[in-house]
Amino acid sequence: MLRIWGKVIKNNKIIMHEEAINNENISYQEQLKKCITEIAQKLDIQKPYWLPHNLEEFNKLKKTIFTQDNFIEEIDFDKFEIVVLEE
Repeated sequence: MLRIWGKVIKNNKIIMHEEAINNENISYQEQLKKCITEIAQKLDIQKPYWLPHNLEEFNKLKKTIFTQDNFIEEIDFDKFEIVVLEE
């Protein structure tokens, strides 16, 4: 089971947050992808693109931060952070 918490942060305050849980019998990467997609849909934001530093940070800390560089369109928040709550 993979449980992810997604937070949208603006001016150092959490303005929106959602959780997603996936316990399907699929690979960890697929579970992660589905959780992020679900959170982005619930928060009504674009799905972010993973850059090399995001992958490195996530592998080390089980969390990462997405900024404007991770989105194609302009965002109206400072960052979108995901954290693994349970594996």
